[in-house]
Amino acid sequence: MESILEKRQSLQKRLSDQSRQIVQLRSQTSQIQALANIGMASAMIAHEINNILTPLSNYAQLSLNNPDDKELAEKTIRKTAANATRAAKILESMLAMANGKQQEKKPRKLTALVDEIFTCLARDFSKDKIKVHFRIPQELTILAEEICLQQVIMNLILNAREAMLGRGGSLTISARELSDSVEIEVADSGCGIVNRDIETIFEPFYTTKKQKKGSQRSGAGLGLAFCKKVIEAHKGEISVESKKDVGTKFKIILPKN
Repeated sequence: MESILEKRQSLQKRLSDQSRQIVQLRSQTSQIQALANIGMASAMIAHEINNILTPLSNYAQLSLNNPDDKELAEKTIRKTAANATRAAKILESMLAMANGKQQEKKPRKLTALVDEIFTCLARDFSKDKIKVHFRIPQELTILAEEICLQQVIMNLILNAREAMLGRGGSLTISARELSDSVEIEVADSGCGIVNRDIETIFEPFYTTKKQKKGSQRSGAGLGLAFCKKVIEAHKGEISVESKKDVGTKFKIILPKN
């Protein structure tokens, strides 16, 4: 009888010890996850700010290369100031998103939003033998947190450009209104994506990019992960279709309300 009681007490002690260990492990896991989320948010913020720093540098260099052109200098300074303000807004929006804060969505004409992206990029796509086509109804309005959505479209545009560097092609940005949503497409005639990469292309830090001549970015595998996070925060969907050596099409669907 005494032996049974001793075994029961020993078993209870072991169960108690294991319960404490489980609680400690859960606490450590939560801390590690929190640190991982901070790291991911920091990496995504750095990636998006880098997209803005490149045109800032281009504007500054253009002004330096033309010291006697006061009109050009004034224009580049205005655009540099506008992009600096945009960088601050991107940082604010992404920190809010990382903290899980609900961001205000406002109606905005998609044509104006896309025009601002190309102004911000400060790139002449024709120099890369890329023709840009817009197929967006003038009055088409979307409900979105515009800074983050602009960064999504900017990422897709930059990816399309890189897919066509050295070969040229066409970039088409189109949109249409459906019954309860708006559909936006960014399509290119670039090198395409192989099937095995399609399945994992939206995962963080997964990249197939090799830095090409004329490209100012190397692949970090964060741009599309950021795009997915933003679109899901808008209760929308993002998908991709691609064929090797034919081209790639990204499709975004955003709810109207």
